[in-house]
Amino acid sequence: MSAGGISSVLVHPLPRTVQLASIPPALFTRAEPARRTKIWEFSTNLHCSVIGTCLSTGELRQVLRKLDLTPPDSTDHELHATAVNLASRHDNAAKLLNKALDTRHKLAVNQFAKVDTEDAVRALWRDAVRRGEIPGAYWAALTHPAATRALVREAFGEVHMLSHLVGSANRADIQRLCLLEAEKADLQGKLQRQQRALHEAVVARDQRIQALSDALTQKIAAETMTGDSAVLHRLVADLERRLASETRRRAAAETRLTAAQADAAAERAARVAAKQDNASLRRDLDALIGRPCETDSPDAEPQPRLDGVALLYVGGRPHQVAHLRAASERFGATFLHHDGGIENQTNLLPGLTSRADLVLFPVDCISHEAALTVKSLCRQGGKRFIPLRSASVTALLAALRRSDLTGLADAAD
Repeated sequence: MSAGGISSVLVHPLPRTVQLASIPPALFTRAEPARRTKIWEFSTNLHCSVIGTCLSTGELRQVLRKLDLTPPDSTDHELHATAVNLASRHDNAAKLLNKALDTRHKLAVNQFAKVDTEDAVRALWRDAVRRGEIPGAYWAALTHPAATRALVREAFGEVHMLSHLVGSANRADIQRLCLLEAEKADLQGKLQRQQRALHEAVVARDQRIQALSDALTQKIAAETMTGDSAVLHRLVADLERRLASETRRRAAAETRLTAAQADAAAERAARVAAKQDNASLRRDLDALIGRPCETDSPDAEPQPRLDGVALLYVGGRPHQVAHLRAASERFGATFLHHDGGIENQTNLLPGLTSRADLVLFPVDCISHEAALTVKSLCRQGGKRFIPLRSASVTALLAALRRSDLTGLADAAD
């Protein structure tokens, strides 16, 4: 499967904090006799990939709306985290999620139900990966009665690695889309010129036909008056020949005009589809890598100062901490960091949060537990927190340039 097709397969890429090596040996528990595994019987480490890959945001909102768990201001990430937490419970919420997954991927589940061995399930899964039909096959393979721990680990690993390709694939697709839009604009201009030329040709042809018809009428009347029937017959034959020729030219022109109109309709449909694909690709790209902020320029407004403000950054990647610290200090802020529980103990979060004036965390590089803990501590302590779209330095700089943060510096003074 090409990299360009991956973005249409994975609805929600897996968080990078979920590593394949962290999946425990006990991937699922299933009662005997063998039957399809329910979502609450899987290890909690699998719930994030299942919910994010196999259900779209709209489908997930429908399920959570039935449970009255969709606040008006809730983000897609918050709904995803809520669904991941619900999936591990053996209650009505988990049953609704399981039913939604079975209904959404009924065709794939029925296809996998025709086989009853691990090798056959593995063959169907690999064939689905080659064809780019990941979501349904992923759910059907994981829940199949013949699925073993080894098969589940293999499927999880492939889905995890595919998610890393989405960002680069989307960027390549957007570049191709820009080239197609430029080519479409050129073709549209050419089509308009051809349509004008055809219209002028049709008008000129009709005028010639009318002139010939008038000339024929006049000639017939003149020849009738002189009685020269032989000349009249030759003139009629010549005019009929010319009329037939003009009729053929008119038919050919109308054929070309019809083809041009069909091409114009196809171009308009392609433009609409291209705009829709562009919007979808940009949403995926924003969700994966974040939208970079504009670079500094001499005409830009001066960046706000955060002198005396203690900034706590939770999560992110270890090799970027030094760059994040330098970026924060450019604004005059004091930089505090907690990796979200990878090496630092989570019980250090309350103390760090109490020292901070502002808490930030990247939604693509922090565990669900750490994100929920940070939000809860900030609400309890009346601290302000800002979720960042990605763990990049650009996303941090964009957040620190917000004009509404100047009040923090005034309070710190």
